[in-house]
Amino acid sequence: MIMPKKSSITCLSDISGNSLNDHRARMVLAEKAVSFEVEYIDLDNPSEDFLNINPYHTLPVLIDRDLVLNQSNIIIEYLDERFPHPPLLPVYPVSRAKTRLMIYRIEQDWYPLAERLIENADDDEARKELEGHLMKMIPAFKEMPFFLNQEFTLVDCTIAPILWRLPIMGIELDEKAEAIKEYAKRIFARASFRESLSDAEIEMNEDEYGHI
Repeated sequence: MIMPKKSSITCLSDISGNSLNDHRARMVLAEKAVSFEVEYIDLDNPSEDFLNINPYHTLPVLIDRDLVLNQSNIIIEYLDERFPHPPLLPVYPVSRAKTRLMIYRIEQDWYPLAERLIENADDDEARKELEGHLMKMIPAFKEMPFFLNQEFTLVDCTIAPILWRLPIMGIELDEKAEAIKEYAKRIFARASFRESLSDAEIEMNEDEYGHI
């Protein structure tokens, strides 16, 4: 039966490592430095326990004692409120709203394209469109140490899983995207990012893993 260990949270994740949403949930957990366990689920052969606790049969799933959450955007905000230090959303309402809007934009515009490329790296249309989104945002990557912020936020947790998977999506950033490369290095160098990686995710970008 899927149950959290004593005094820890359990995060159910896709064993394939293909899920962007799984990865960002684990990033938030690692950033908060809380005790948590990861249980990997094979969605091609899910257990009855998993199907019973999540009517949508999706991942990630967060189990915190009697609470079960199954939507990644709800999970990451819950974790930020449950463990307020370090805060991963800005304090001021306007900044928080802008941050949430940026997360929504990435979820709606970037994630579907990345998911298509993870499924099929030969999808030239998706690759061109995702590259276009990234290149348009170069000034934002360049402006501050983190994405539109001096501090690491949930936006960075949302972007990082895409950048880590660029090699398996067949995307190689050119010299014009130096700001994105430098941003990625800063994120990948974080201890929390390294802790968030599954074995399957390490294999997706082994060259970069050797440098973090």
